[in-house]
Amino acid sequence: MKTFKIYQIDAFTKEKFSGNPAGVVVNADGLNATQMQQIAKELNNSETAFLFSPHDNNSDGSIRYFTPQSEVPICGHATIAAMYAKAIEDNLDSCILRFKTQVGILPFEIIKEKEDYQVIMTQGKFELSPTFDPIINQQILSALGLDYSDTDKRCPIQIASTGHSKVMIGIKSRDQLNSLTPDYNSLTNISRQINCNGYFVFTFDSDDRDILTYGRMFAPAIGINEDPVTGNANGPLGGYLIQNQIIDFKGNLFEFKGKQGEKIDRLGVVNVSVTLENGLPSIIKIKGNATIVFKTEIEI
Repeated sequence: MKTFKIYQIDAFTKEKFSGNPAGVVVNADGLNATQMQQIAKELNNSETAFLFSPHDNNSDGSIRYFTPQSEVPICGHATIAAMYAKAIEDNLDSCILRFKTQVGILPFEIIKEKEDYQVIMTQGKFELSPTFDPIINQQILSALGLDYSDTDKRCPIQIASTGHSKVMIGIKSRDQLNSLTPDYNSLTNISRQINCNGYFVFTFDSDDRDILTYGRMFAPAIGINEDPVTGNANGPLGGYLIQNQIIDFKGNLFEFKGKQGEKIDRLGVVNVSVTLENGLPSIIKIKGNATIVFKTEIEI
């Protein structure tokens, strides 16, 4: 029997019971995939992160992510949560940790300020897929309960990824964003066709000058009907906006804040930065706050 330490962390917020909850097992050495899947199912967050000791000098450890149904390659909010829990557990000063993930070794920056922490996650390589044909577009819109006239004409329906892909769907109205009632079975079926599990619907309809976009993210194919605040959607959104020249921007650094979770009363804010090289997205980072909801132990 071994005792494993589990944190429940709300990410992208400083208020308990808001933002996006993630489980974190900070001392996961010895757990196998079946046990990790069982723990993730028991905690029933959209993702649970598992931190392992390093096997060599190339990294500070490895990290794996599980939804209640399956393992996923990378997760934004669970990374913020995991690094926050590690910083608390080890009483870290400001530092950069390099962790092995399924999308490569990534640097995660921990910023200590006033006895608390923020975390900056460097995401994986940005990729933008070709636009869909009109039939797939219509299937996606119909499954979301949208018409073509509801969409923002500047925004092609397109898969963007920094390691865990999302379909980007820009619409005109925040009221409509918050009234969406997707057909989850249809979205699941479309996911099998397009090999992408997440649908990020966003709008520029913001009444806050500090918030560029509001969004909602649906991923029923991996057991997440709606994810509260999604780092791996807001981050790729930054690259998508730049590469499609949707944002009128000059310079080598594009920064914005995306808000999510309004409809389901779990508001959180993701700070996104996109470094450009030759006018194209090169490095995408997300920054977020976090707060501990509870800490417990389990013997296995």
